[in-house]
Amino acid sequence: MAGVETDAEPRWLDDDEQEAWMALLAVLMRVPGALDAQLQRDAGLTHFEYLVISGLSMSPGRTLRMSDLAAFAEGSLPRLSQVVSRLEKRGWIRRTPDPTDGRYTLAILTEEGWAKVVASAPGHVEAVRRLVFDPLTKPQQRQLKEIGRRIMQAIDPGCPRPAPSSEGPRP
Repeated sequence: MAGVETDAEPRWLDDDEQEAWMALLAVLMRVPGALDAQLQRDAGLTHFEYLVISGLSMSPGRTLRMSDLAAFAEGSLPRLSQVVSRLEKRGWIRRTPDPTDGRYTLAILTEEGWAKVVASAPGHVEAVRRLVFDPLTKPQQRQLKEIGRRIMQAIDPGCPRPAPSSEGPRP
């Protein structure tokens, strides 16, 4: 493989790093499943579907280009397109060509979609609080934010996550 030294000794994790890695790995594996289970049980939505409609609810005009929505939801355009098709059938989203550039498609949250977000958000935010924020002190929450930013910067330094406005329900 070009550019990789094959005879170099790996930088093995020490005991503390191994414990930190295993703790992070457990969080990465279990939190999404717990949030998905809560949303499916209480709102009939997958976590990804909720990210899509909540992302739109927090965006100006409750509208985003599909590419921006995919980036916000951390999903691919093909996956987003399939999910948006399902959400369109439920009457929660509609798609239209972008009037400023016809190469793009806009996703727009309908009034019915807005009502679904408003109905789903309280249970979801309670689950997020219970699983993520309640176990932490305020200083730990600030540390978590900084840790997340630093890890994301290492993963993809050139691609900040789009930040919708604060118009809609959170998270």
